[in-house]
Amino acid sequence: MWRRSSAESSDRFEYLQTLVTEFQDTDSEEAKEQVLANLANFAYDPKNMDYLKELQVADLFLDMLTEENENFVEFGVGGLCNLSMDPECRDVILQSDGINLVTNCLSSRREETVLSAVTVLMNLVTPSSRSQITHPSILHCMLRFSLSESPRLRNLAAVFLQDCCSEEQVSRARQQMEVQQTAVGIPLPKD
Repeated sequence: MWRRSSAESSDRFEYLQTLVTEFQDTDSEEAKEQVLANLANFAYDPKNMDYLKELQVADLFLDMLTEENENFVEFGVGGLCNLSMDPECRDVILQSDGINLVTNCLSSRREETVLSAVTVLMNLVTPSSRSQITHPSILHCMLRFSLSESPRLRNLAAVFLQDCCSEEQVSRARQQMEVQQTAVGIPLPKD
């Protein structure tokens, strides 16, 4: 039994390593998208976590967040969504300016990208990162999402606001948004 699982582990690592190498070596955007999607799916299985850490897949996913290709961004943040539950991967993401990179994904036109980004931010909350993740600009975004027609986005934003923020923070952000909204329609003074 031990030999079989040892062989399976070795095969699993080699396969993941082949995927990472293929991603780095290919010039085909379609092939890269396929590899990223596969790596993001493999990041969902805890059996793969040590191998993905060794292959520095979190860094690869982070690199995808600044790409023009929306599929790269979606699969990158989706992979981070799966990896960010692991404390070591969470620390790698935090140390690599991951909060800012993931926050930029909140403005994506793709709902899956936004949902993954919100989830990653929730997974990245630690005592030292909480103030950055609950910055008023992010809270304003979550408050807007909580009014979304999409039940998935509306509910996830509500969970973010409830689990990651204090009532005082949410109340203050709501008040700031109300002031901003009333000021928008005011005409500028003339000379």
